[in-house]
Amino acid sequence: MLPPYSRKKTIFFSKGNGKFQRFFIITLFILCFLPYQCLAESELSLESAPVSEEMILFQEIPSVYSAAKYEQKLTEAPSSVTIITADEIKKYGYLNFAEILRSVRGFHVTYDRNYHYLGVRGFGLPGDYNTRILLLIDGHRINDAIYEQAPIGTDFPIDIDLIERIEIIRGPGSSLYGTNAFFAVINVITRRGRDFKGIETSGAAGRFETYKTRVSYGDKFQNGLEMLFSGSYYSSEGDDRLFFKEFDNPKNNNGIAEDLDNDRFKNLFSSFFFHDLTLQLNYHQREKVVPTAPFDTRFNERFFAADERGWADLKYERIFDDQLNFLARLNYNFYDYNDDYFSNELPGSIKTTDDVDSQWLQGEVQLTKILLEKHKSTFGLDYRYSIQQDQHAFNHIRVGTFPGIRREILDDKRDTQYWAAYLQDEYAITDYLTLNAGARFDYFYTFGSAVSPRAALIYNPYEKTTFKFAYGRAFRAPNAYELYYHDDTSQKHSPHLDPETIDTYEIIYEQYFGKHLRGTIVGFYNSIDDLIALKTDPGDGLLVFDNIDKVRAKGIESELEAKWESGFEGRISYTIQETEDDKTGEILVNSPKHLAKLNMIIPLIKRKLFLSGEEQYTSKRETLSRRFAEDFFITNVTLYSRNIFKTLEVSGGVFNLFNKEYEDPGGEEHVQDTIEQDGRTFRIKVTYAF
Repeated sequence: MLPPYSRKKTIFFSKGNGKFQRFFIITLFILCFLPYQCLAESELSLESAPVSEEMILFQEIPSVYSAAKYEQKLTEAPSSVTIITADEIKKYGYLNFAEILRSVRGFHVTYDRNYHYLGVRGFGLPGDYNTRILLLIDGHRINDAIYEQAPIGTDFPIDIDLIERIEIIRGPGSSLYGTNAFFAVINVITRRGRDFKGIETSGAAGRFETYKTRVSYGDKFQNGLEMLFSGSYYSSEGDDRLFFKEFDNPKNNNGIAEDLDNDRFKNLFSSFFFHDLTLQLNYHQREKVVPTAPFDTRFNERFFAADERGWADLKYERIFDDQLNFLARLNYNFYDYNDDYFSNELPGSIKTTDDVDSQWLQGEVQLTKILLEKHKSTFGLDYRYSIQQDQHAFNHIRVGTFPGIRREILDDKRDTQYWAAYLQDEYAITDYLTLNAGARFDYFYTFGSAVSPRAALIYNPYEKTTFKFAYGRAFRAPNAYELYYHDDTSQKHSPHLDPETIDTYEIIYEQYFGKHLRGTIVGFYNSIDDLIALKTDPGDGLLVFDNIDKVRAKGIESELEAKWESGFEGRISYTIQETEDDKTGEILVNSPKHLAKLNMIIPLIKRKLFLSGEEQYTSKRETLSRRFAEDFFITNVTLYSRNIFKTLEVSGGVFNLFNKEYEDPGGEEHVQDTIEQDGRTFRIKVTYAF
């Protein structure tokens, strides 16, 4: 049995102001020197170069960057890849980043009314903060330095309106990206200033008193400078009366949580391009009220989770005449987390506060060059210095025998670092056969070293037929929370954890049928060792993280995509998978055996009015108590128009159209075995560019 994580409790968010100031001082410093650092004109950055909508049509095989850290055709990538474009995001009217990922082949999303959790290839333990997914924005690592969390809900750190495209690389990616690239790498490419050419505003409203506004300004100037500024604010009151049968008694308001589903975020984003230099700045703050009373907190009492993160990323990339591509990147990041929650314990009512602060610097250098005509080699160095990894928790008695007494629970301050070197080579053995192989060596000051190899044999017998045979090993380093969180009452630290590893074997068949259809079939087998999971120490009864489990998974993913110049497009996919604990033979919690998805866009008026629909099926999933969250179908419909009146875009969507009642498995921190999801919702959105 694989218990999920426990304790990222929550909330009130307050601090970080000093860190925020330092963040902008660094930003201003960089901005002041930006104009003087410009060098000669060069080609566009490979990493951030947008791929036009026409390239996505099947008239030409689209390109991907993230699979090998340079641009290549999808058929040459050593992985199974999915690309989601900005055009699709608009036409399907997605509400947040999690909704986008939910539409992807083989992915499923779980929501516990606090965070969204991504399940990949049958692995989706409740409470796992997406630590086995590496999330990048324009190649910049987003996973934080405490929990290593990949935020995908309203805590996703940029407005989804700023997304140009999303590249999803399945399979292990540690040979290039190191820790967290366990099941997949997701790289979000943002829009640039040239994509706006002025001011763009957007406003949206929906059920549960949900509102979102955005103002963006972007342009490219004659001197070559390209800039983008964008600010967003989101507010949702959420469902004002949520019923939880586990608390159905008069003492707990008959199980009804009132006005406890609020969700808010604000975001500032900017980017600057000047010849070979790129600067990106981001700040995101999110507060969520949690209605489920997790961690034995008092039911129907306000409980916040607050996340705050930001970064400044400076990148230099140049392609020299001798086909040498050079990239260097340096960035500063911070992530804070705060919460206050109340519980009833002896000797009285207890208020507990969690406070997490982290800062880190990340640097990277990468060289890519074609050698001897048949080799394309990439060499890179990666370094991260976690300046601050502080975990602090305390409580005080609010009511009881000794009111006001404060007790320190945890005061752990750390700093650590790691460095890594990687090498990858793409060798064209013949005109039809390519070998892509590489490895990365990581050294962590906490546990030691990890080696991550990957090899893929890619066979193209015909221009539009591809077979890929891939093997890769990835790892996930134990994070600061798993290593050092201890409160001496419920959980203790585990400083000797080893990294968990995964070996993945894949067979991939991709086939283009004419100009309009593409089919993909993937067979995979995963073997996970030293999985880090929470267990109870029989000696003292405390929870502790340990390398205790082995997991085996196998499955087949299939998908057929279609796209016509008329604007009609769609995709249909089906995944069958089985993921089990190697010791007990039990199917993992929250692991659906079947996933089926249908997406379709129909042009009602050519290039101006589109009707889109989604149908998603998720089979039943086991819960922690070995019951089941029942299977369900969800239907979403969106009407989207553009260019009917100048640059005005209007969309209206109804989600969960048939008001299907369904539930997701709860994590171990919840009393609820399953947690009910939203019924029918709607949203209207208007965007106008000046």
